[in-house]
Amino acid sequence: MKSLLCFLTALSALAAPPTYFKDALPILQSRCQECHRPGEIGTMPLETYEQTRPWAKAIKAAVVTKKMPPWFADPHYGKFVNDRSLSQNEMDTLVAWVDAGAPKGEPKDAPAPRQWMDGWSIPKPDLVLEMPVDIHVPAKGELDYQYVLVPVPFKEDVWVQMVEVRPTNRSVVHHAVLFVRDPQSKWLRGEIEPGKPWTAPPKRRAQETFGGGTDILTIYTPGMIPDIWPAGRAKKIPAGSDLIFQMHYTTNGKDEVNDRSRIGLVFSKEPPTERVLTIAAVNTFFQIPPGEGNFQVEAETPILKKTQLISFFPHMHLRGKAFEYRLVRPDGTSETLLKVPKYDFNWQLSYRLEKPIDLVPGMKIEGTAWFDNSPNNPANPDPKATVRWGEQSREEMMIGFYDVAVEANFDRRTFYQQRKAPPANESK
Repeated sequence: MKSLLCFLTALSALAAPPTYFKDALPILQSRCQECHRPGEIGTMPLETYEQTRPWAKAIKAAVVTKKMPPWFADPHYGKFVNDRSLSQNEMDTLVAWVDAGAPKGEPKDAPAPRQWMDGWSIPKPDLVLEMPVDIHVPAKGELDYQYVLVPVPFKEDVWVQMVEVRPTNRSVVHHAVLFVRDPQSKWLRGEIEPGKPWTAPPKRRAQETFGGGTDILTIYTPGMIPDIWPAGRAKKIPAGSDLIFQMHYTTNGKDEVNDRSRIGLVFSKEPPTERVLTIAAVNTFFQIPPGEGNFQVEAETPILKKTQLISFFPHMHLRGKAFEYRLVRPDGTSETLLKVPKYDFNWQLSYRLEKPIDLVPGMKIEGTAWFDNSPNNPANPDPKATVRWGEQSREEMMIGFYDVAVEANFDRRTFYQQRKAPPANESK
């Protein structure tokens, strides 16, 4: 009799529907609350039952279609530490919970609340820097890229372990790029000063996009998680540098909208052995014909130094359809490293490798982008237009950013210096 009761109890437990506190909440904490909490990009918070229950059916629809959590990497290529995709078991649990009527369950079954730093997704910053001026974004029209100079109070070199950009108005910030202008750089010297946003003359817009060859500290786009590097690896801000925000704003139909973005920095507790550099495979010379639904654009960069590849960040605009990165070895063999078959302009993500890939001179990184300029693309501003490179979202970009880890004494200049061939009479 006792064994029968145990069996029936176990059977009853198996038949019990999932509940919010016991089954759904742990998944929401690990996969959703990063974005779905106050002050973040998610349109509604999902931290309590009362917040979550009204969205139960929408959660099921997003899970079944794999719309949420946003993750676009083809699982056949590469493994990534920031993979947000749900496992089949997690998907089945959420769907079963909704189908059961989204029961609340017992609060005693809930995991401990996930702790978030107020206002930040990184730990408490060692330093917060803010743009010294508000940028007004009109209700309509287009705004040229705004470049804002921020002096940095570093008299010695500093190493940044974590960095996060926080717009004060996410609804109008298309992207932010933080450039580190070191003392040797002449980029915009005499043209930009603190408190006065600068815009590039029309003929210089394309060249200024890349920061005059300066280092990139970080990039913000909708859905991007902050940059956090492991111990021994960091980005460098040389003594005497300053930061230049490159801000791309898009109007949202509302007037009197201002932004004053800021960044939080967490410094490395010890000098790192590796420096992180952001590189890019870029093509600015393309023309997408009107109505073309699958236009292909290629770019590549050679590898000139022994290094490690650690992450990818593909960037396109509204006609962006798909993106692929490949590694080409000196013998001509090629390997696909990342494939994004359904690029989403509204969720521009980085893809951080679970295991770094060793790169040696003679290799190259290739990028291929596909664009949909046809009427079948619901985001297409004008299927009748011939589309070229440009700053605005109605124009296009083809940038295959990727991060590498190099020796700590390298910078962008030394990284791109190719070793000269020895003289013919030099002994080997």
